[in-house]
Amino acid sequence: MLTLKANQLLVMGKINYRESHHALVLTGGGARAAYQVGVLSAITQFVPRNHGIPFPIICGTSAGSINASALACYASCFHLGVKKLEWVWKNLTTDQIYKSDISQVVSYLSQGVFASFQADYANKTPHSILNNEPLRELLNRVVDFKRIDKNILKGYLSALSITASSYTTGDSINFYQSHQYVEPWERAKRRGVYSKINCDHLMASSAIPMVFPSVKIALEHFGDGSVHQLSPLSPAIHLGAKKIFIIGVEQPKEPRYKRENNPHPPSIATVAGHMLDSIFADTLMSDLERMQRINATLSLINDKTLSQHEGLKHIDNFLINPSHDFNAIAMKYYNKLPLSIRMLLRTVGISDDSESSIISYLLFDKDYCQDLIKLGFNDALEKEQKIREFLSL
Repeated sequence: MLTLKANQLLVMGKINYRESHHALVLTGGGARAAYQVGVLSAITQFVPRNHGIPFPIICGTSAGSINASALACYASCFHLGVKKLEWVWKNLTTDQIYKSDISQVVSYLSQGVFASFQADYANKTPHSILNNEPLRELLNRVVDFKRIDKNILKGYLSALSITASSYTTGDSINFYQSHQYVEPWERAKRRGVYSKINCDHLMASSAIPMVFPSVKIALEHFGDGSVHQLSPLSPAIHLGAKKIFIIGVEQPKEPRYKRENNPHPPSIATVAGHMLDSIFADTLMSDLERMQRINATLSLINDKTLSQHEGLKHIDNFLINPSHDFNAIAMKYYNKLPLSIRMLLRTVGISDDSESSIISYLLFDKDYCQDLIKLGFNDALEKEQKIREFLSL
């Protein structure tokens, strides 16, 4: 039961959400992250207006880090935060994420080729296939990072974590912003580093390998947070989560007996798509399986023995994944890709009838994103009762 003080705060539309231990984990996936917005939009249907976010702990990786930060900025009003996020995705165009004009693409690729001939002592800049500087401009325009600290101080938000991969050390780095009672942590190949979250952290976390350039923060160079992320649930647990709500982007797979026997070897495009799918989805499923085993083991230990080991605790989780294939949806909008990108993808065998999932990651088009938002909304509504029970709504 809520205390009298908490009841008074709830009437005013303000409650100290730091007392809650619900966490939201948003995974990566490029343009696929629009699906997350649809799920969140459905959850707003279960939460009263002018109510704070039901997840005081928010963790984001890659494109999920952008959604996570936007939510953190509006933690005091969950409805408003989701509406603003939904508006951005529903009006998104490719040129807001990366430069897609033919002359711009050719010029940027040429700069990268010439830069490879520079001497070691030259002041080099990071290069990649695409120039995502427009994304930085978009983030600085729509995300007010100062609000994150305000929401933490007012009790609407407990912590925000953004995960990036260090190309310098090979570690997965969890940049987190919270109250000082959360101590930095260090485990095998992963670290928690207290930071004031800013645009550089989001650019680094969402820098898909080779597609977008790395970002330098302090003395290290960082790229997409899904790379080297062996334990996607770790940041939420370190930040105090006891119940974790996860919005994934793993696509449904056909049963083996329904798959056709393809006599041809996979193309480069197909292999590249499998690599991206592995980076963005496989580690999450492995981490969930490991957590379920730990929960099962803890259930066999008596309470007295368990209380003597401070780091061990049972963690509940709720995972929602798309019910339909992103690749099939993306193919409907293949011609929405800029001509320069279609030509670029053609060089590695990706066309409107290829099996590669790369298109579903790079198709930052409002029509495609609106379809993913609708899919996420419907998937969440189908699980309304379970979501309500898990979030105690």
